[in-house]
Amino acid sequence: MDNREIVKRIRELSKKRNAVLLAHNYQRPEIQDLADHTGDSLGLSIIASETDADVIVFCGVHFMAESAAILSPDKRVLLPRTEAGCPMADTITADQLKDFKADHPGSKVVTYVNSTAETKALSDICCTSANAVKVVNSVDSLRILFTPDRNLGHWASRHTDKRVISWRGFCPTHEILTTDEVLAAKEQHPDAELMAHPECRPEVLDLADAVLSTSGMLKYAGESTAGKFIVGTEVGLLHRLKIDNPQKEFVPASTNMVCPTMKMIRLHDVLAALENPDPVTVRVPEDVRLAAKGALDRMLAVPRDA
Repeated sequence: MDNREIVKRIRELSKKRNAVLLAHNYQRPEIQDLADHTGDSLGLSIIASETDADVIVFCGVHFMAESAAILSPDKRVLLPRTEAGCPMADTITADQLKDFKADHPGSKVVTYVNSTAETKALSDICCTSANAVKVVNSVDSLRILFTPDRNLGHWASRHTDKRVISWRGFCPTHEILTTDEVLAAKEQHPDAELMAHPECRPEVLDLADAVLSTSGMLKYAGESTAGKFIVGTEVGLLHRLKIDNPQKEFVPASTNMVCPTMKMIRLHDVLAALENPDPVTVRVPEDVRLAAKGALDRMLAVPRDA
């Protein structure tokens, strides 16, 4: 069966099962092109929760499918490759977070949505890469424990008077970007603006024209008068950037910024998930789901100008 036949069969089964297909911005181009919706992890989960779909096929990594299950307990959530995890999310366990909290009594925990359901469940509030600063500033505490990403935590600490104590986790795909690579890209493309994701190292962010989430990059590129951009995030985002802005040029800050688990899912995996959903169904225990949803709900309640 060639790709065209696979796509046709996926669409047939998707309609039959009343499924919605979601693809994160870092997925393979053919997966993004197949999806009903593309975007960032939490945004996709929110979109899916507002549909009348019975099934959510989440082309991303495990914590993203968990977030969809947290927000849509009445829907079946499928992750076509269940082994597609997130190294950063895996840097902290529930027991480690309990110990972290015990070491810093009286602190409030802000947890990046790139985390497991169990970690979210033990947190006071969640944040995204787009609203981390606003969330940190909204919390009624002068001391914040930020998990699991030290780089996003450091970025938030630059924009608050609170003391931010960050966990030691990081995203290997963003951490790999060095200042030498950025400076080389800038030298090669002197007329380009550098957009960098806040999961990058602090010294890389210092060189950026704009520090943005993936959704922020899409918005910024569309509104900017610049005609060329160096993109400091996982290379998968360039596909969507080029589709949305065909008249502009986008170059990766580093061709090494490839997330291997984000690239696991292929068309035949999506088809297999729809054909046999049981092995790839993601479930979150109800007590964990409710606690994690509380942390997400508190984040969603933060005013935009907080």
